[in-house]
Formats: sequence, C-alpha cells, structure tokens
Amino acid sequence: MAVIGNGVIGHGIAEVFAKAGWDVCLIGRSRESLKGALERIGASLNEFVQAELLSASSAKAAVASIRTSTELQAAAAAEFVIEAVPEDMELKLDIFSKLDGICRSDTVLATSSGHPASAVDKCVEHKERVIAAHFWYPPQLLPLVEVCGSRATTKAVIGRTCAILGGVGKKPVVIDCEVPGFIGNRIQFAALREAWALWAAGVASAEAIDSVVRHSIGRRLAVTGPIESADLGGLDTMYHFARFLVPSLDTSSEPPEQVAALVRGGHCGVPSGKGVYDWTERDGSALVSARRRELMRWLQVSQQAS
Repeated sequence: MAVIGNGVIGHGIAEVFAKAGWDVCLIGRSRESLKGALERIGASLNEFVQAELLSASSAKAAVASIRTSTELQAAAAAEFVIEAVPEDMELKLDIFSKLDGICRSDTVLATSSGHPASAVDKCVEHKERVIAAHFWYPPQLLPLVEVCGSRATTKAVIGRTCAILGGVGKKPVVIDCEVPGFIGNRIQFAALREAWALWAAGVASAEAIDSVVRHSIGRRLAVTGPIESADLGGLDTMYHFARFLVPSLDTSSEPPEQVAALVRGGHCGVPSGKGVYDWTERDGSALVSARRRELMRWLQVSQQAS
C-alpha cells in the first residue's frame, strides 16, 4: 500500500499498515520530512512495545517494511493508496488525477482528509474506485475509520476497503451518503459549538465546562454512543427533555466573536502559548502525553477483550 503525505495523519497511517504486515511506501515532499516521519514512527512503535502491545521484533519488522519516496510514481505497484496531504484542494485534485494514470485500474484510491470522495474524483476517469477513508487523529491510537463512497463508488470497493481496514485492526464504519464532515466531526463540532457558546456567554469557565464533559459524558460515551444512551435512559424521557432543552441550545452559524478575536490576535492555543487557556501556565505537552497514555490503555483493554 502507499500513503501520500507524511504529516501527522500520513505517518500514523503508514505505521498502522506496517504493524499489520503490509509493505508500505510512504511518499512525501522531501527527504528531510520523510526522515522525520520515520523517526516519529519509530518512537511510536517503541511506545507500543513498552505498553506490551507489540513485540520488539515486530516493531523492527514494521520499520523495515516501510520504504520512502518523493515521487508519486512510487505508488504504481500499490493495491491500496491513501492520500493524506494538507487541506489544499488543488493539490488533492492534482494527486488523484496523476494517481489515476499511475495506478492500475483496480487499485483503491482513498482520501483520509475528511473531504468526500466526490470532491477529489473530478479529474479521475475510474471514479468507481475512489473512496473516503477518514482516519481519526492519532490514527495509530484511535480505531475508527469513517468509510464513505460517492455515488460512483462501487459496493465492491466499499466492501474491499472495509475488509482491508478491518484486517489492519481498524474499526471501519460505513456512512451511507456523503455529508460535510462525516459523522464524527459533525457531532464533535456540535458539542464544541455549545461549549464555546457557554464559555463566551459567561455561563461557566473553560475549566468548568471541560471538567463537566470529562467526568460525565466523556466517560460514558466510550461505552455507549449518544443514540444508545438515549435508548438506555428511556426514549420517552429523553424525547420530552429534548423538547424542553433543544430550543435553548446554540444555533449560531459562526463561532463566537470571543473565539474569533483570539484567532485574529494570533492566540491559537498550545502552538502560540495562548488560546482560551493560557498555555504558558499549563503544560500542553503533559496533557498530550496523558491523552496518549489513556488511548494506549484503551488499546490494551481492547486487546485483552479479544
């Protein structure tokens, strides 16, 4: 298989397939970036070894199975290709157009970016083999891949994609029709819109809002999804409460002005040192590490259950 793009998503996807025994071609823009991607993959695999989720020999074999290239032509032999480049639609269209001529006609061409298949297949002759396979970040730690074909994508390609993803340990979920953002991002941003609105309105501090989520639905939704939770709680009860509550939920078509002002001021969160939180007084790296440890723990739980 081949991965086009070696950034935060691309190198993680390459790691997933390499761990599962695939020969992987990781294609990037420069030798320097590819070298950095291999170093990140090695560090991640070491975490899996330390967590006893992977043997040292398997980690070594995974690294050995990845070759790198700066040429798109290197994807010619792949049976499954995943695009994971930055959010530049002109670049994506160019890549898919070239892949259509480089790869054999039965090669599956997937985009992992969150764009629908119909957005990237405009210059592709064999549109039936183009599909969206939206990996969640970090892809080596989160099992979900949202799979969605366009109207031109064949059922055989959807089935084949799901089989491949399931074979490398992912949880493919098929979305029946294209919708902006797919499912996960729509739910995530609906929650974020309400959280931002509550903070902007002064209802509660950011710390309080995040604490509410972490210590309630953040734990429960890992076991039961929102629709399952509503059925478990009693659909009649949830329906009547929704009739009372939904009219007061935020329906803004734009993020709050307070968030826009932060962005205009260059306050972009951890990368700049300040966002809604002041990250000069909080340890963002420690929080990322804590999240990785918790995600790794969930992988251990899943492995024990299987």
